[in-house]
Amino acid sequence: MSKKTVSKREFRDGVADKKKPARRPSEKVSDGLKAKPKRDQGTAPKTQAARAKKLVVRNPNQKIMERARDLKEKRADLESFEPVRLQKVLAASGVGSRREMEEWISHGLVTVNGKTAQLGDKVSPDDQVQVKGSVIKLKWPDRLPRIILYYKQEGEIVSRDDPQGRVSIFDRLPQAASSRWVAIGRLDINTSGLLILTTSGELVNRFAHPSFEVEREYAVRVLGEMSTDQMKTLTEEGVMLEDGLATAERIYEQGGEGANKWYNIVIKEGRNREVRRIFEHFGLTVSRLVRVGFGPIGLPNRLKRGQFYELNPAEVANIMKWADMPLPGSRRRR
Repeated sequence: MSKKTVSKREFRDGVADKKKPARRPSEKVSDGLKAKPKRDQGTAPKTQAARAKKLVVRNPNQKIMERARDLKEKRADLESFEPVRLQKVLAASGVGSRREMEEWISHGLVTVNGKTAQLGDKVSPDDQVQVKGSVIKLKWPDRLPRIILYYKQEGEIVSRDDPQGRVSIFDRLPQAASSRWVAIGRLDINTSGLLILTTSGELVNRFAHPSFEVEREYAVRVLGEMSTDQMKTLTEEGVMLEDGLATAERIYEQGGEGANKWYNIVIKEGRNREVRRIFEHFGLTVSRLVRVGFGPIGLPNRLKRGQFYELNPAEVANIMKWADMPLPGSRRRR
């Protein structure tokens, strides 16, 4: 008798096998792995967060709406997909993080077509994958991904797990019904502005991987003033930070009042606190940092702090064209 196929939500909620009671967090699982407790001792209670409001915009013209409907309905042929590493597919299907999947594979908890999987194995849409005895319905990028823009506020973190119980942007955003939101790059807790989230791992890589050198644009308020020579040094020679040379593509002053000055700076890296450290190198303290652009996407003027906007299918298609990614039902350009 074939095993029952369950959704990722059923699997993660512990109802994959109704004959077996749901395992308590403290119980052990096979091969020494333990289920994660809901909250460890010493972990702060989770801060309750209000749901973010969606930015409502006018419907585009009839031609764009028809194109959007057509794009939304298109599906790629599953037979056209090349084999993909097992842990990557499982993570994209919402079973867990890629690192968790690698651990589970290493501990023999994953099988492919009845055989215990090994790290490095690849799977295709025809393969049957089981995790801890439950059949997993793998998600393949056969349809247009979703993209949302969120105006992150100071005090919010870009992480699903936080022992301090701080508000996460994932607590405020809507759930993706059949996949998982992934943030493209991070903003630290004291930085606000544009945050892009998508259901496409390939799109995340296209935006965030250093090899693509995608521009990130920030509005920065500092206490003090940067000289013309300092700005020239930053763009032409760069400055040495503890983790290497940092340069700016462009930087210019945007005014300010009193001792506070605003600057606009564009960089092509996403190193930790890089913009803050650049200004600290010149003895200037950043009092506010807002990301206003990332690649081809700018922070919408109408989008308020704590709001989100979901791109329509036509807008998503334009982003995929920029990223040189094929649309469902089309072939990648060579």
